[in-house]
Amino acid sequence: MVALQPQTTHMKLTTLSLAFVIASSALAQETVTVTTGPANSTQTYYSLTDGVQGEASIAAWDLAFEISGFTSSVQVNTAKGLTVYETPNAISDWANVNSLDLDNWTRLFNSETYWSAGALTNGNNLDQPDGFNVGWGTYNMITHTIMGTKIYVIGMLDGTYKKLRVNSLISGTYSFTYADLDGTNEQTSTLVKSGFMGKNHGYFSFDGATVLDLEPASANWDLVFTKYTSIVPAPEPTPYSVAGVLQNKRVSAMQIDGVDPDLADWTTAVFDTSMNIIGYDWKSYNMGTSMYEYPTDRTYFVEDRSGNIWKIIFTEYGGSGNGNMTFTKELVSSVGVNERTRVTTELGVYPNPTSNGAVQLVLGASTSPSVLSVIDQAGRVFIEQRLPMNIGVTVHTVDVSTLSSGLYSVRVLGDGVQASSCPIVQ
Repeated sequence: MVALQPQTTHMKLTTLSLAFVIASSALAQETVTVTTGPANSTQTYYSLTDGVQGEASIAAWDLAFEISGFTSSVQVNTAKGLTVYETPNAISDWANVNSLDLDNWTRLFNSETYWSAGALTNGNNLDQPDGFNVGWGTYNMITHTIMGTKIYVIGMLDGTYKKLRVNSLISGTYSFTYADLDGTNEQTSTLVKSGFMGKNHGYFSFDGATVLDLEPASANWDLVFTKYTSIVPAPEPTPYSVAGVLQNKRVSAMQIDGVDPDLADWTTAVFDTSMNIIGYDWKSYNMGTSMYEYPTDRTYFVEDRSGNIWKIIFTEYGGSGNGNMTFTKELVSSVGVNERTRVTTELGVYPNPTSNGAVQLVLGASTSPSVLSVIDQAGRVFIEQRLPMNIGVTVHTVDVSTLSSGLYSVRVLGDGVQASSCPIVQ
């Protein structure tokens, strides 16, 4: 079992400005090599403005817990070689999950497109961010807690298996229990979100029951060069370990094919927030020549977390021998596409100040699918949620019970729309 008047002067100025930007950008083209190490053993975090921001060994971790806001995704490190299965057993049946039953278990994978869809969110309808089912557990609107409902089995590198349950997420603390499949060596551990503020994930290793801080602050990087599991479609859907590039949250990109890279234009297509727009298929291996090949008509444009637009062309891959990925980059716009095209709409906050742990956000216009962020005065993102398409005036509830008292900024960004407001949490 395996988802305006007058226009002439304005146009001349725009043309001159554009020509200046293009000329300046050509001079600023830079060739960069980012390494993932031999056997692609390292995940490397990269800022398009500031270069490498951090590295972490893929072998170091087994589970990754989502941190920002009231999110609850849990990833399993399949890139390391772990396998993960969801059993049909309820969490109360923990003792009876004690032997292999692969035929009746569902194999799971982390999403390739959405950071908030780790393997253990299986069964959650991600189009309904206010839904009660988060995959591994159920959200309680009264207590604002998530209580675990499912049992999982993890296949380890040495051929053994562990069973796992996520017990709860209460007041920003994950509690989870794991044991050998026969029930021996049972341990309960916790991971506290506040220990990883400003990060996307906090990590855990079964080896030594160790909580790990591996990522740089999410505000500091745009791309991660890494190994991950992709479901390759042909000849039939098959999980395969690939080496490639994934976008950070709030980083969007586009891929343009069939156009000379010198002529590729980022204003002709739509940016996408799916994290694998670059992915791994900028290279292919020619079995006849035993060499990697690269499309000569493929260009990527990336809008970084600051709104800058970068043109990226991949030129070389060193293979698993050194894991080097080489590309050219150039800054083609220091004002993001969304700042050029978005229309500001009204965003109301009620009550404000708030002291009951939740705020109601009222959007005064229809919106495309968008991202809601709650940010403190230091620029740290505490809550980040994906909002579905809305028609007309809409109301969205945000849980702020985990936030300290203070002034925050709430921002909604989507294709064609931006809105912001400043709630006070007491």
